[in-house]
Amino acid sequence: MKSLDAKLQEIKANPSSNAFIIADAKDADMAFGVKAPGKRDYLSRSGAHAAQFSPEVWTREEYGHRNLPEFLDIIREVVDQELVDIMLMSASVNELLTIQEGLFRNSPMTPAARANDATDVWAIRHGSYLKEAARPFRSASIDHIQCGKSECERDGVEEFPGANLGLYSVTFVNDLELDHHTLTQFKAFREEAEAKRFRYFLEVFNPNVDSGIPQEKMGEFINDQIIRSLAGVTEAGRPVFLKIVYSGPRYMEELCQYDPNMVVGVLGGSAGTTYDAFRLIHDARKHGARVALFGRKINNAEHQLAFIEMLRMIVEGRIDPEEAVRAYHGVLQARKITPNRPLEQDLQLTDQAMSYDGSAVQKSRVEVRNNPLAKSEKKASAPPAASEWPVTDGGKPDFKSMTPAQRRAYDRSRLSRAFG
Repeated sequence: MKSLDAKLQEIKANPSSNAFIIADAKDADMAFGVKAPGKRDYLSRSGAHAAQFSPEVWTREEYGHRNLPEFLDIIREVVDQELVDIMLMSASVNELLTIQEGLFRNSPMTPAARANDATDVWAIRHGSYLKEAARPFRSASIDHIQCGKSECERDGVEEFPGANLGLYSVTFVNDLELDHHTLTQFKAFREEAEAKRFRYFLEVFNPNVDSGIPQEKMGEFINDQIIRSLAGVTEAGRPVFLKIVYSGPRYMEELCQYDPNMVVGVLGGSAGTTYDAFRLIHDARKHGARVALFGRKINNAEHQLAFIEMLRMIVEGRIDPEEAVRAYHGVLQARKITPNRPLEQDLQLTDQAMSYDGSAVQKSRVEVRNNPLAKSEKKASAPPAASEWPVTDGGKPDFKSMTPAQRRAYDRSRLSRAFG
């Protein structure tokens, strides 16, 4: 059983479960184009793939971004790490890795593909599409995602070689005609997905244009849209979980408490500081979210595997966000990787508007409470040996019995073994 299915079963059986689903969104090629794989600051252990540039036209340094082979290597590396539950890809990357390579065949990770690409993700260079109200559009078909062809053979087929999970996104802008068209297209997709036994999760973006709704009321607008839009949908056509902008604890709890059987997740948005990412997943989980889907926050990280390791430890309650930032910087220092920001800046919490192109102006900057840097430095003591933290009868770490100090020591030891 895939880890996603096991966790969904656990959450459905026990809404108080601590199970938490993490998804890595590596589908940015359906939004950004050439720059989608991200800057070449981080490469997988496989290293660089030589690019054939004409020296009078380009240098590798001028190009500056990973190419597709380097991007695919990073996906393979994240899959091999086995800490993420879902890998979201474009239909073309899904074909390469899932169908042709069989990357997920023996992996606990579930492959998924972006099932639609509405115009509010058309973030190409020099384009003006993001200034317009979102309109529905689908490049990929369900059949292409499942089997790589325009029409899959379905008679007697129980399992397809491709992904059988997709992301479908909707953007409500508070305009009758536009929102009616968005819901009409969503209805058509749902009915096709149900007929083809294709699972999906639903992403609900905040309006990408001025909707006339005050920002402080946006959580109410989105929550009501979700409940109203799914009220007429029976279990067979419902999403396996939701992915929404985190609008704060009040609106997250309101949505989760309305229907405890509805699994709610948060999207990561633009990169921001490391503390932004770690605090977001911590707070969202605390107030009811059971899923986090991070794209740019992972893809822009200085060391993606270490970043993912921190996310997993945070949702498992083994480290707090502030300490995770410091531990992450410790990994970067040990690997001689220059961080995007000094530690002091990376521990700042910024309030950023969620926009897909990442161009939103930072609205405010607030001081981190209990900032670890503001505390008096204590002499570092050597981490205790494995015998100094409690273990189970089978010799595994007993996290339930650990004190905070023992848990921190264990995690530092684990990080040292994993990343040096």
